[in-house]
Order: sequence, then C-alpha cells, then structure tokens
Amino acid sequence: MTVAIDDTPVEFWPTSSIRSALETGDISIWQRIVVAIKRDPYGRTARQVEEVLETAAPQGISKALNEVLVRARSHLEANERAEAARHVQLLLERSGLGEQEFASRIGVAREHLSAYLDASVSPAASLMIRMRRLSDRFAKIRAQQTSAGTDVDDRNEDDVESADEYSGAESDS
Repeated sequence: MTVAIDDTPVEFWPTSSIRSALETGDISIWQRIVVAIKRDPYGRTARQVEEVLETAAPQGISKALNEVLVRARSHLEANERAEAARHVQLLLERSGLGEQEFASRIGVAREHLSAYLDASVSPAASLMIRMRRLSDRFAKIRAQQTSAGTDVDDRNEDDVESADEYSGAESDS
C-alpha cells in the first residue's frame, strides 16, 4: 500500500489509503492530501477525508484537516461570490442603467443588488439570466440609438419600451 501512496496522485487513492495516511503520521503525505483538498474543496479527496474524519477522534491531524476543509471551502465560495459580483457589475455597466433602475427592472431591492455587487451574496442563476437579458436588451437599444445619432441619455421610458417591443428582445429565440 505504501507504493500506491508514494506513486499515485492523492485524487486516485481509495478511502482506505486516505485513512492509512492519516493514521501513519507522515507529514509529507498529509501535505499532499491538503494540496488536493485546496485544489478541489468539494472533490473526491475532500469527500474521502470527510468520511474518514467522521470516525476519527477529534485531535491532531483530524482537527487540522477539518480546518483545512472549512477554510478551503470558505475561500472557494468567497472567490465564486467575487466572480459573480464582477459579472453583475459588467451586466450593469453594459446596460447603461443606474443601479436603482437596474435593480427595479430585475425585480429586486436596491440593497439586494448592492449585496450582489459587493460579493456578500450571490444571485440565483435565474436572476443572473434575467440580468443578462436586461443588459442585452439595453445594450442593443443603446447601440441602435448611437448608430441612429440619438443621444442615449435623451431617451425616455416610452422610447425604451417601444424599442423593446419592436426589437422582440423579450423573447429568447
């Protein structure tokens, strides 16, 4: 079994090898497990470590690996929220709308949009689709008005709505 641990990437180890590695006390092996967890905090190795930790005494390496799991997952989730926030910001900017108007048109309070933009909360996938559609619609309207020589800031609500209806932008064909 030592050969399998030495030669095989951690991600391919069976759970029994993970359990043995945690019981041996070899820090170089533990480090390999930690690297695998950090690389994929919800992946196979992380799940195997969770399974082993369920039956392990809460001390030493088991406490440390549990902390690695918690921190790696927290870090991943924060990065995902930041990525979603950047995407929401791009959609907002592309739409040309102010934050209040954008929030209103996607059906959320201004405070919720702010939470998405500052990465404290991630919007639901369906809301991201709604944001993209709104951004697409207004980007298209702005492009049409710019090419027609109309100042985008001079538009009024009726112009925008009639342009929406005319362009058929509401349908996703």
